[in-house]
Amino acid sequence: MSQMQEVTTTYTNLCEHVAETARLVTIRALLEWDERTIMPTAAGPYRAEQITVLSRIIHGRRTDARIGEWLQQLSATDLMTRPHSAEATTVRCLQRDFDRQTRIPPTLVEEISRQSILGQQAWVAARKNDDFQTFQPLLEQIVDLKRQEAAAVGYTDCAYDALVDEYEPDATTAQLTSVFAALREELVPLLKAIRSSDRVPTTDCLYGEFPIDAQEKFGKHAATQIGFDFSRGRLDVTHHPFCTTLGPCDSRITTRYDSQFFSTAFFGILHEAGHGIYEQGLPSEQFGLPPGMYCSLGIHESQSRLWENLVGRSHAFWEYFYPQAQEAFGNALGGVALDEFVSAVNTVRSSLIRVEADEATYNLHIIIRFELEQALINGSLAVADLPAAWNEKYREYLGVESPNHADGVLQDIHWSSAAIGYFPTYALGNLYAAQFFQAAEGALGDLQPLLATGDFRPLREWLGEKIYQHGQCYAAMELATEVSGKPLSHAPLMAHLRGKLQPLYGLD
Repeated sequence: MSQMQEVTTTYTNLCEHVAETARLVTIRALLEWDERTIMPTAAGPYRAEQITVLSRIIHGRRTDARIGEWLQQLSATDLMTRPHSAEATTVRCLQRDFDRQTRIPPTLVEEISRQSILGQQAWVAARKNDDFQTFQPLLEQIVDLKRQEAAAVGYTDCAYDALVDEYEPDATTAQLTSVFAALREELVPLLKAIRSSDRVPTTDCLYGEFPIDAQEKFGKHAATQIGFDFSRGRLDVTHHPFCTTLGPCDSRITTRYDSQFFSTAFFGILHEAGHGIYEQGLPSEQFGLPPGMYCSLGIHESQSRLWENLVGRSHAFWEYFYPQAQEAFGNALGGVALDEFVSAVNTVRSSLIRVEADEATYNLHIIIRFELEQALINGSLAVADLPAAWNEKYREYLGVESPNHADGVLQDIHWSSAAIGYFPTYALGNLYAAQFFQAAEGALGDLQPLLATGDFRPLREWLGEKIYQHGQCYAAMELATEVSGKPLSHAPLMAHLRGKLQPLYGLD
């Protein structure tokens, strides 16, 4: 066998092994989707054991000694000469995953998996009953397990780095702190000016009779229009919206409905559809391999936030969709003018619920969680003291305080599912989204006339060319520079917010 044939055989063996592991990962994801949508409540404990078994098998395959041998053989070959090629990306990213996974004991993987499923089930009940006390012991276990994971993975500066790295590779706490501080420095004065403005848009039109069946129909229509392919996906109901991918032609999005409030479901659908459009745009022939996987969760969130906010809250978007919304919800919106409605969905108001927050204050919700997570992991904050710390930060950053735990410390599913380190990716997503949208307009010209006629294809195809098709061939911040010609900055997001909100609130 020639050297070339040997390299080809080794690479093929590696890819086949990883692709088969990916099938197991999607089977686990299917069980998790079922658990969060339609599974009977009583099935919870057994489902936790099912997922634990799968997690053990998957971890065993990811740490198979043969992977280390294959990667070692390939790392010194010509496959690595083009760093952004599919082959080099596959070797580089799998080496990173192998190094991380081999540091984590199988027993810890199993226990985190088990407790994350039990934690989610407990969270649903705890939020419903406004009962933090019952949920507290489970969260204490999860925090302890994530501390163990951080210690096993290793870190240079702080334990939280090891957890953030799982979701946003190479990002550090120090780096994120610096980025968020720069954003906050300009955001806070804008929010202060808005609060001082005499012009206060009303949101009354968003409250009324919005039948759930009509919301579902209208939401699916809008998702289809912007590019989500329902022949390769579906929409379901859950307690906390999410998107998951179960295969190259199976993207599942979810939402939750409020028959008395328009925004919850609709913008949730746009958000999750943005995730789904990204997943559907990845190279399907590389599914399960790094070139066919999303770049990072920050990049993933950029796509959900771009479609939800930069597109979905624009005046142009509603020039096209508002007549259809009035037809769907005539009793609630029939007498409401377009400009009044657009002002309502862009109103800036300190609020309790992250997923319902406006574009401007949303980032403060993330910064609060970012700071609390660090404190939980470094041990300076006990889980028992988390509700009080939560309320204190909400008073400090947003000037509001939840009257209960359900809309306070229990409002998010992430901690119950052991996803500590995930939250910063939402704020990163906002930053990336604004920078990408600015770059798209630089390439395509003013997008507003296209959006106003319901023509979303040019933007979607540009995103596909610049972002989706590359998978993990570029690191996140490298991709941002490649797409926009500039390193990641808060400036495009602030320009977007000022451009929209200063006229709305009559600011100079």
